[in-house]
Amino acid sequence: MINKINMLNIIQKRNWWFAFSGILVVASIIALLLWGLKPSIDFTGGNLLEVKVSNPEVNQTVLYNTIKDNGFDNNPVIQTSSTEDRYLIRLKSIDEVAHQELLTKLMEKDSGIEELRYEFIGSVIGQELKSKAFYAIILVIVAIILYVAWAFRKVSSQVSSWSYGFIAVVALLHDILVVLGLFAILGNFMQVEVGLPFVAALLTILGYSVNDTIVVFDRIRENLHKKGKHGDFEETVNLSVNETLARSINTSLTTLIVLFMVFFLGGATLKFFILALIVGIAVG
Repeated sequence: MINKINMLNIIQKRNWWFAFSGILVVASIIALLLWGLKPSIDFTGGNLLEVKVSNPEVNQTVLYNTIKDNGFDNNPVIQTSSTEDRYLIRLKSIDEVAHQELLTKLMEKDSGIEELRYEFIGSVIGQELKSKAFYAIILVIVAIILYVAWAFRKVSSQVSSWSYGFIAVVALLHDILVVLGLFAILGNFMQVEVGLPFVAALLTILGYSVNDTIVVFDRIRENLHKKGKHGDFEETVNLSVNETLARSINTSLTTLIVLFMVFFLGGATLKFFILALIVGIAVG
């Protein structure tokens, strides 16, 4: 149990925290309204290229930089195919002349590179993926509200159980909006695109954010049971936040250490996926 003298007055100074978060959220919303997100070929359609390399030094990073540096696509999506020497490359729509130029540039890196497949991804499929990604996020949010409301149904004397659910959603929307705002800025100034990996990052942030919120809520529930219905609610919440603060910081910090290692040492294709996770977890 934390001594009252050693407790941080977090809840009592909540207006400062609200102001800080409010500035981030407003800035993110303005960025989204001004520039929006720059969709990748996952959502807009484009070309799919599968290649087999003969030079083991030609990896995802080499392929990524070759495509980007020669102006074929600012953010191609590259992943390993069935074996380590095969790669699937998704890039924006290019004509046949550009296609042949791309193959020439790739052959400069690996003279034995072989094209196994070259396909066009229609925009209809991209729109379907966009709709499914949107519905997936909405379903997750609704499920979180229902679950939290059910889990905290017995501690609704001072705050209704539904309020816990909506507060959890507000907290995770805060984390998501900041990430979206950052990528709107990156899309406008650095041509960074968002695709299915970005949606996966958002869903991961949703889960991580609500997990941290539930830990705090659970401690509030325990302390409310100890103090009874007539205890000081603000004091109870502040005590609960203090008791879970070290756990939240340690969990986030250890996760961020791993993510930073992957960001700096991993392949180029992972960078913006990892960046979204870093920002979402750090802000949360």
